[in-house]
Amino acid sequence: MSIQETRIVLKNIGKIDPYRIEDYINAGGYEGLKKALQMKPVDIIDELMDAGLRGRGGAGFSTGMKQKFTSESCQRCPQRYVVVNADEGEPGTFKDRVIMEQDPHLYLEGTIIAARAIQATKGYIYIRGEYHESIKATQKAIEDAYAAGFLGKDILGSGFDFDVEIKLGAGSYLCGEELTMLESLEGKRGNPRIKPPFPAEKGVFGMPTLVNNVETLANAPLIILHGKDWYRKYGTERSPGTKVFTISGQVNAPGHYEVPFGVSLQQLIDLAGGIRDGKRFKAALLGGAAGTFVDASMLDERMTYDNLREKGATLGSGAVIVMAEGDPVYDILHNCLRFFRHESCGKCVPCRVGTTQLVLQADKLKEGGGDKEALLKQMVRESEIMAGTSLCPLGQSPILPLESAARYFSKELCTTQH
Repeated sequence: MSIQETRIVLKNIGKIDPYRIEDYINAGGYEGLKKALQMKPVDIIDELMDAGLRGRGGAGFSTGMKQKFTSESCQRCPQRYVVVNADEGEPGTFKDRVIMEQDPHLYLEGTIIAARAIQATKGYIYIRGEYHESIKATQKAIEDAYAAGFLGKDILGSGFDFDVEIKLGAGSYLCGEELTMLESLEGKRGNPRIKPPFPAEKGVFGMPTLVNNVETLANAPLIILHGKDWYRKYGTERSPGTKVFTISGQVNAPGHYEVPFGVSLQQLIDLAGGIRDGKRFKAALLGGAAGTFVDASMLDERMTYDNLREKGATLGSGAVIVMAEGDPVYDILHNCLRFFRHESCGKCVPCRVGTTQLVLQADKLKEGGGDKEALLKQMVRESEIMAGTSLCPLGQSPILPLESAARYFSKELCTTQH
């Protein structure tokens, strides 16, 4: 059954001028903030928790729960922070860029609401330096929000103060990981920190810090304004709301699509115009480089955090890279492994050595001769060791595309002369 987009987060895209705060306000913008300023901070947290909003950065953790942990951490700390993770370095992912470029006030409003919830008075938006248009649009939105009284001292006469500024990343994939991003934000080299402590306990400058993704924050004003019951009309029981998917590869209409959680992979592909040139579907890489391969047996599976996890796949950031018959899985897998090797910071041995060895072993898969099945099993085993011993998610990521590629396409990887 075909589906249509259900635009909630993307409702203003193409309808307003992102550089005019008046357009955003006329479209109902900042009404969620006005309502939030009349609520107790704990009530904001409860509303988001009851709505079932989950982080859109990939982990799918409860947004309200994360706010609760941050608000209750270190009661004597002089400061709390909100940090927006707008780094978006996952290959195949461009959902946050769409929001930042075309509706920046939406996630800025969500950031202010999040600050109100945890009683933070300072925030940072960490944007990757290559996102020039996102930076420009966000900076204009911040300036206009200050001028209109939505930022700064005594916001709308509520007695609540909040200031925010942009910090630029320098293109490191690793800085998309929250603790590494905080190191970079503090002006240090982008190396991972050891967990625990988590940002809610000890984040930027050692203070309790709420780190949220752009798409996550863009949902908050809508939930506060319309209520949890309205939000739960979309999606599924465990994955409420909508998700912005970025679909690329062998489809006729690649791009960004917002649909309720629970649609199937086949429905997403159909929404993107179907497979090019009338070919048959072969595979998809879900979640980007740090994601999982699936084959045609997964086409009718529901796209939710929990269902995909139960099936050994991942939703991740919402990236869907589609492959058609004739496309070699090896090429995509090899690209992923080379990407991890290139982006490793080298701080821990399992990742520094492991990512290099996996590429060398992948090169051997391409060569003729030898026991390729044993080699592939060895690669999976070594990636498992990396996942259990690496400091940060980068070293824990190769297992995802590698194990899933071996599960679905072992015969092709081991018998085809690449």
